[in-house]
Amino acid sequence: MRPDAGTLERVIVAALGAGEYADAFYEHRIGRSFRLQNGHIHEAGLTVNEGVGIRVLSGEQAGYAYSDDLSTEALLRTAHIASLIARNGGVERASLSLGEPRLAQPLYLDVSEAPAHFETEQYVKLLERADIAARKADARVRDVNAFVSDELQEVAVATSDGLFVLDRRPLVALGVQCIAQGTARGSGFYGDGGRRSLAYFEAQTPEAIAGEAARIALVNCDAGEAPAGDMPVVVGAGSGGVLLHEAVGHGLEGDFNRQGASLYSGRVGERVASELVTIFDDGNLIGERGTVAVDDEGTPGRHNVLVERGVLRGYLHDRQNGTLMGVGSTGSGRRQSFRVMPQPRMCNTYMPSGDSTFEEIIGSVERGLYAKSFQGGQVEISKGDFVFMLAEGYLIEGGRLTRPVRGATLIGNGPDVMTKVVAVGNDGRLAARYYTCGKGGQFVPVGVGMPTVKVSSVTVGGSALG
Repeated sequence: MRPDAGTLERVIVAALGAGEYADAFYEHRIGRSFRLQNGHIHEAGLTVNEGVGIRVLSGEQAGYAYSDDLSTEALLRTAHIASLIARNGGVERASLSLGEPRLAQPLYLDVSEAPAHFETEQYVKLLERADIAARKADARVRDVNAFVSDELQEVAVATSDGLFVLDRRPLVALGVQCIAQGTARGSGFYGDGGRRSLAYFEAQTPEAIAGEAARIALVNCDAGEAPAGDMPVVVGAGSGGVLLHEAVGHGLEGDFNRQGASLYSGRVGERVASELVTIFDDGNLIGERGTVAVDDEGTPGRHNVLVERGVLRGYLHDRQNGTLMGVGSTGSGRRQSFRVMPQPRMCNTYMPSGDSTFEEIIGSVERGLYAKSFQGGQVEISKGDFVFMLAEGYLIEGGRLTRPVRGATLIGNGPDVMTKVVAVGNDGRLAARYYTCGKGGQFVPVGVGMPTVKVSSVTVGGSALG
């Protein structure tokens, strides 16, 4: 049960003796997950987590401790430990008044329907429908794996500034992976979900999700070898935004920039990309996977302009990094659970639409690659260098999409690629996929998106000559 205001007041006052600021983060999370492998339920799980994390800040120093024992005595001991870790004297305070908690403005859909609302049969049926649909798509589909997850996270944030806010965050996902055998073995994955309840899959059906996964697998099983060399690359709308997230977004997180570890450090106001490039990060988009009505420090999620017409406008900050850099929080303080401190993190990162049509962009390429979606990659924050593997790609010849290719990778530098953007499509959207971002050992749900984008030259790794 969530600690009451009186208990949290005592805990924060006890913690504040060693710092300038203190907060308490309460979390209760219940989740259910099921995994299907070739027609059989392979795994099923129910998880329940509950506890309080207590943080003390004093300049660059931070003390943090957590407890899953919610008794007043245990929380006061936890506050004392956090205070000892901070060890910077601090401001004595005799009392704190939090008052009644306020509920964060709802940005989620069907939040009242917690996982306990649904019977096990409903989860299993979704996976069975996906399996049947994927196999019906084509006889070449040999293997089908699928998962569904559903959780409700209830949080309360109380601070030494007197803030006391509650939030209830649903999160669902359903994903399908298909393996098909044609000229070669091909794999395809597709997933969907967001800040919604399981009822979302009445509209976005498991049949539609499985059908898309099967389509991608069938494309890849008959794909030819990918070309190699420097060439124009057209990045696909929606899920192509993972490149934007990894190759640019992480470099704009405040801790990397405060520490001078990012290529973007100290460059606010400078041109860092083509004038066609604008990048937003939003925590307040209704129903999206990365949305937070309030972040894990109690700051409302909001619209942040990171790059505007090629000019760097700012970074993403949690409270500590934003304070140290003199700009405050951007509503980007996120954490995996009550057991860890928040970090500056992306929410829903995307590029808005431009003016070109998809047909115009493809038609402008004599020979190049259409990178419709990606299946993974890595980036070095300090330099911005990246490598991404394509999930679905096509050769462009004479201004037309010709044949699918497999085994392609994009190799480049994020800031350099952003200066080579020469066309932006009018089809911007967030990806309807299942994305989870890792940083510092913590994983949080995020959204990515962009319109179709043409980059004048990127190094493509492949097994055929370009």
